[in-house]
Amino acid sequence: MTESTVQDQDQLREAVRQRYAAAASRVTQEHALAESALPLLNSNSCCATDAACGCHTDGVNKSLITSDLYALGEVADLPSAAVLASLGCGNPTALAELKGGETVLDLGSGGGIDVLLSAKRVGRTGFAYGLDMTDEMLLLAEKNRQERGVHNARFVKGHIEQIPMPNDSVDVIISNCVINLSGDKPRVLREAFRVLKPGGRFAVSDVVVQGELPAELRKNMELWAGCIAGALEESTYRHLLADAGFEAVGVEVTRVYDAQDLAASECCGDSLATQSGFSELAASGGRLVSAFVRATKPTTAASGSIAVQANACCSTAEQSTCCEASDKAACCASGSETTSSGCGCR
Repeated sequence: MTESTVQDQDQLREAVRQRYAAAASRVTQEHALAESALPLLNSNSCCATDAACGCHTDGVNKSLITSDLYALGEVADLPSAAVLASLGCGNPTALAELKGGETVLDLGSGGGIDVLLSAKRVGRTGFAYGLDMTDEMLLLAEKNRQERGVHNARFVKGHIEQIPMPNDSVDVIISNCVINLSGDKPRVLREAFRVLKPGGRFAVSDVVVQGELPAELRKNMELWAGCIAGALEESTYRHLLADAGFEAVGVEVTRVYDAQDLAASECCGDSLATQSGFSELAASGGRLVSAFVRATKPTTAASGSIAVQANACCSTAEQSTCCEASDKAACCASGSETTSSGCGCR
């Protein structure tokens, strides 16, 4: 792997898009058998394709992050492609305490595994949305939804920095190892706050740094797309959530990664600079962890007109997909009406 450095947000987004598009394409093209998904289910093997997480196809886990996340009973009735395309670092649906009738939004929904699990948990009176920027992942997720016959779920194209949904429209936001990939995390958290209803819950799994991540690791593009270089320090995560308006912020460590193991892995240790960076992290007493990050939008909070007005869900070019009649449900509140042009909620 040729090392490249982080330069700007557009470059970051494209690197992430290419990596996850490749993962979705491989799962789709190979049409893997159900037993191929077992590495995600209570084993130490690699969970995904080698293109996605630097894993060997012989089953040796080189990423150390995405294996052994779901109990077999949770995903036994899901399409194998949904399991194979999961590139997360936790199981937010199991920790978010979803309730029947709730509306859930998954930021960076990938192949759809957490959306499909959420749809099952919230039942027929609830609904689960998945937001993703990668066409290949959206196609795969929709195929998985149709294969499973799930009617209370929908996948929407967009960026997590500008969520194409109205204010105060979601009960719970989940995400699985995606927020760390964004080049503008404060905006992501502000957008999450905006679309949550008062009293709504932020419940995500993410890679978090405890300590300070060395510069050699921060600037590496491959490590950013691999969920490491962009990971927030725990104290920064807490502060950004508070700055966005959240309260009751909590960070619960669910898995700890050994820096030396990461340095020796194929996806992370392919240069002297990155190996030196992991050694520096270990020497300083710092560590990389997967964590369940939770927070609550105050019950008295109102989103106002931040970013998108609730009565103008198609007001910007970025939200233009909402103007398609088939996509109105992802943009307009239940029972709302549309203008004669079919665009814009009122």
